[in-house]
Amino acid sequence: MIGAFIDGPFWYFSLGVFCIGVLFRLFSILRVGLKPDLALPRGSGSSGALRNLFSLFLPRRDVATRGRLTLVAGYLFHLGLFALLFFARPHVDFYAERITGFGWPALPYWGFIISAEIAFIGLLLLWLHRLLHPVTRLLSTADDHIATGLVFLVMLTGCLALAQSFEPLRLLHLFLAELLLIYFPFSSLMHTFTFAFSRSYSGAVMGRKGVNA
Repeated sequence: MIGAFIDGPFWYFSLGVFCIGVLFRLFSILRVGLKPDLALPRGSGSSGALRNLFSLFLPRRDVATRGRLTLVAGYLFHLGLFALLFFARPHVDFYAERITGFGWPALPYWGFIISAEIAFIGLLLLWLHRLLHPVTRLLSTADDHIATGLVFLVMLTGCLALAQSFEPLRLLHLFLAELLLIYFPFSSLMHTFTFAFSRSYSGAVMGRKGVNA
């Protein structure tokens, strides 16, 4: 009975909370609008926004040198998680069955293992840095640790479910993923969507001021 609930109504409920919550947060940001800039522009805000949006994927040399650990760990985690989310065979089959109605080529088993290890290494390094670095520890909130812990547990149970082919583990993995979907719109995990807004806004402001930042 619990399994049917997790596989059915709770899945649709968590997906609904995720979609409505994300759209509401994005709408709230866009509704605020922009303050009128009465100063004469010294440059193009549009080009500044585009430049800032894409150029920050490659940090400046001084930032990359001082923050090498978080830079490498961040790329490891996000790239590994992206591969797992969208190209792990169980996920591709799940999306095809429940959301898209069609599938796409999935990672081979060895690709799944490498992606999982890369994602785990990146996530654990980022979490350790958050716990041990004095400044980052002070800036971190309970939300940061809850979000990290939930992502870690979802990844861990997903790997265990794949290795053991054990139905309770699959249900536990799905249940944790559903909790993560519900928590997502109300947490710092929203940076998955809002980073484009913040980067573009900062770049547009700097661009209008004629600052090549």
